[in-house]
Formats: sequence, structure tokens, C-alpha cells
Amino acid sequence: MISIPKGTKDVLPAEAYKWHFVENTARKIAALYNLKEIRTPVFEHTELFLRGVGDTTDIVNKEMYTFLDKGERSITLKPEGTAGVVRSFIENGLASGVLPLKMYYITPVFRYERPQAGRLREHHQFGVEIFGGKGPETDAEVILLARDYIAALGVEGVELNLNSIGCKHCRPKFNEALKEYLRPHLPEMCDTCRSRFDKNPLRILDCKEETCSKINENAPKTVDFLCDECREHFEKLKEILDACGVKYKLNPKLVRGLDYYSKTVFEFVSTQIGSQGTVLGGGRYDTLIENLGGPQVPAVGFGSGIERMLLVLENTGKRIPEEAPLGAYIAGLDDEGRKAAFQLCDTLRKMGVSAEFDHAARSVKAQFKYAGKVGARYVVVIGSNELESGEYTVKDMANSASETVKAECAAEYLAQKLR
Repeated sequence: MISIPKGTKDVLPAEAYKWHFVENTARKIAALYNLKEIRTPVFEHTELFLRGVGDTTDIVNKEMYTFLDKGERSITLKPEGTAGVVRSFIENGLASGVLPLKMYYITPVFRYERPQAGRLREHHQFGVEIFGGKGPETDAEVILLARDYIAALGVEGVELNLNSIGCKHCRPKFNEALKEYLRPHLPEMCDTCRSRFDKNPLRILDCKEETCSKINENAPKTVDFLCDECREHFEKLKEILDACGVKYKLNPKLVRGLDYYSKTVFEFVSTQIGSQGTVLGGGRYDTLIENLGGPQVPAVGFGSGIERMLLVLENTGKRIPEEAPLGAYIAGLDDEGRKAAFQLCDTLRKMGVSAEFDHAARSVKAQFKYAGKVGARYVVVIGSNELESGEYTVKDMANSASETVKAECAAEYLAQKLR
């Protein structure tokens, strides 16, 4: 037997309704905020992620699925959603259209890492990107959208963490202060942090190693080094969130794991899935579009793992509503009955009623048993006697009551019952 690759998971028919619930909720909330869907390829040229995500990130250094295709081109399965959306924005000239451009996506992403709670090597993300909004109102809207999405799912026990990491003007001063603080501690720190010291010291604050994390407790804070523009942006964002009743925790160690962020960064963190508790995270990335060869367009967005959200729902005992059951099962008792059952199924489906018939020439008892297992609301029995009399027996599976209905009225009768 060939088994499934490590770090991947089948979504079986009996579980698919849970995914539909999360995905449909995401689409509903996105529509309320006037976001339109964008779909980008599962794989891109590797250079896109090297330039976009950043060569000091764990994603690029350790986690990307990269290979040469038959044309000897370096291709990478996308490890996150933003870079591909930015590439599409530039390549398709969307900057010349109406801005801000508000988009969302639901996509698989691929990262070669140790599988953990809610994070597999192939997992799925709901992501939001808004291009062309410079002010803190856009940051706030993205955060409110995330809040509403989480609330609509019924997820509880989630805390919003918030920080500002400055911009290209004020971050160099912070980097120097951080390096000055960290330099005496470098011998004690992990190899990854030491390699980041010169290239991107800010990313050291994101280290989860116990020793490094403890050293970082007394590190300088990015908010203490913000330029006037970044400080004003952050203060106005907090004012908007306060006015909307959004509770948040200021977290000076929050920097996110991608190099393209600037100014606002945020995470919604759950206490229900252990140490890897981030269920949604994002921020502003005003220079990414320009860095990838596009015009100077500000942007802000977030990504949220669907598997992680499902895990939180499971751990909190949230009951996900199941999808509507099968409307009608048409039981054919013989060859002529099965032919009529097939035709009645076809008529019902054209009327928008879900219907099923016997595919295995079962006995009537076995068909009723099957109808019960698949949750059919009604069962219609058609055999030689019913065809001769012109009347079908319709059984309500909820209360076992039966009615006799004229054959030519059966479809309309069931459609009315199931509306």
C-alpha cells in the first residue's frame, strides 16, 4: 500500500463540512468588507520568494519546497500567499485600476517543517490583502475583518497582540541599539540568531529558543525608536481600535516571521492549541510591491491557517453545523421501479432538491437502512404495484409517517416539503 506523505492529511467526505463552514465564513466576511477573490498558481519562480519573503527567514532558509522543472528553471511551491498576489498585481497592471484594491484568497501553502498542531507540510490559508491604503484606517479595517471572521466562527479565548516595527527610516537606529544590546550575549545564543545578527537583527526577537527568548526579554523595544510618521500612524491605529471597542495587548517582541513587514504587525493568539497558538497574523508591507519591481503602492494584509482554526474549534468544543441532509431517497423495488426512481431523481435535482436512488439493486429493507445512514429526510417507494396504481408511498424518516402521493405530483410534493 502507498501511504500518504508525512505532513499531509486527507479531508474525508465525513469531515468536509467542517472545512466548508470555515471557508464559507471567510467568503461571507470578505464580502461584507467588499473584498474580491484572487487565485494565484500553487508554484512560482523561486526568485519571487527569495526577494519577497526574505533570505533571513526560516521559510526561505529551511522550509521551501524548491525543485528544477524540465526546463531547468527553479520553481517553488508557494510557502505563503502574499508574494504571489503581489506578483500578480504587478504583472497584470492592477495598479492602474481602482485603488484601494481589496482581495482575499483561500489557498494551499507548502512548508517543509516538523508537523505540529494545526500546521502541516501542506496546509491551507485564508488570506486578505489590501493594496493602496496608506493610512491607519486600512490597518484597522484589516484587523476588524480578522476579528469578525474569528467571531463568526465562534472561536473564543483569542487575544490580539499588536506592535509597530517602524520603517526603513527609523529601523536602522533600532537595529543599532538592538545589536549593541545583543553583542555581549551572542556566544550564548543559537546559531540562527548569530547568523541574523548582521543581516537582520530584528528577526532575532522572533526566536523561540528558551535561552534566546530569555535574553530578548530586556532588549530594546521597536516602539521607542519610531520616527514621527510611524509613531503617529501607530497612535492613530490604537485610537481607532479603542473607538471600535477592540481589545489588544501591546507586544514589543512581536515582529512576525517575514522580512517584508513594516510599521503595524499583529497576531490573534489562542490559548487552546499549546505554544504554537497563532491562528491569524499579518501587518503592513509598504515597500514589498516596489521591491518586486512594481510601483510604490502601500499594502496591508493577513494570513490565517484553516487547519489551526479547525483545531481551535475542536479544542473549545465548538459544534460546527453540519450541512443540509439528503432531501429524498427514491427506492426502486424492481427494474421498472428503478427506472422510475432514476427519472424522479432527475426531476427533483432539476428543481433544486437533493435526491439519491439505489445504485446496487438492494432489497427494500436494505435501501431503507441505507437511506437512514445517509440521513435522507424522505424515502419514496416505487415498484410494479406503485406504477400500476399511479401512486407512490412517501415516508417521512423523521417521524415514520407515510403518505400516498400521485406519481405525477410526487416531485412537487417533495419540493414543497423540503423548501
